[in-house]
Amino acid sequence: MKAIVVSRYGEPELLEVREVEDPQAGEGEVLIKIVATALNKRENRTSPPPGASLYPGLECSGIIEAVGSGVSKWKVGDEVCALLGGGGHAEKVNVPAGQVFPIPKGVSLQDAAGIPEVACTVWSTIFMSVHLSKGETLLIHGGGSGIGTFAIQIAKAKDVKVFITAGNDERVKKCIELGAADGINYKTEDFVERVKALTGGKGVDVILDIVGAPYLNRNVEALAVGGRLFIIGLQEGATGDINLSLVLGKHLTVAGAGLRNRTAENKAQIVQEVLEHVWPEIEAGKVKIVIDEVFPLERAADAHCALESSHFGKILLTP
Repeated sequence: MKAIVVSRYGEPELLEVREVEDPQAGEGEVLIKIVATALNKRENRTSPPPGASLYPGLECSGIIEAVGSGVSKWKVGDEVCALLGGGGHAEKVNVPAGQVFPIPKGVSLQDAAGIPEVACTVWSTIFMSVHLSKGETLLIHGGGSGIGTFAIQIAKAKDVKVFITAGNDERVKKCIELGAADGINYKTEDFVERVKALTGGKGVDVILDIVGAPYLNRNVEALAVGGRLFIIGLQEGATGDINLSLVLGKHLTVAGAGLRNRTAENKAQIVQEVLEHVWPEIEAGKVKIVIDEVFPLERAADAHCALESSHFGKILLTP
């Protein structure tokens, strides 16, 4: 099969299309013939965790081509999407059966490729881990990203008031159209001051952050008493200063986690929660996957360049 191979981790130009050996469905796995796969930031820049596929691609949609021993839920011919540990930038991929989803009603097979990673990331962090609840307020950094566009909609569907930051006024406007109550252009406004103004000086209950170090202490300042900060990205750095007196005085929780390096058992648990709590909102039309652009597999480098520029929502690759 054809697959995208990372010859050296770094710039998108280092991605290459090569002929590689077909994967096989092992025990407890299914083999998916891929219809589409979605891009996620920086997956071409860091090496995979031990045991994961060497090929990038953390989610896909397609048709089950083979079923391994011990799998009873899925059969050959089923149309599915899946959360992957890697390997999605290819024509086929094997994946544990517990990480496979049915295609939500009302969503095309191709567009469903952009759901698993964002849905599992958002639900496992701000809902499962820090218990974002009805009536609370949420600040999302990077509102125009794949994560951001999804988080806006699922939080609003759960009766949460959402604010976002984005890099220009047009992206802010699009986020508000998706359901954000208000937005902050971080290039022209101080998000801490604006959050305080939007919340009557209280701050927000939960922050979902992809930026990392430069925002660490500012996030703490923007949180309300009892607030929770969840860090899922380190796009601007991994080491920062924090005012611990604010953490103690405001009874704050600061947490972080990735999704890719979790165990298969933990991922299967997250998938079940997403099926129970998120899939109904998608099928009801309250949450829609936002697709910015679709590239052929051979243009993976161009697609990753687009991902690192001013995209809005998800970018897909098709074999």
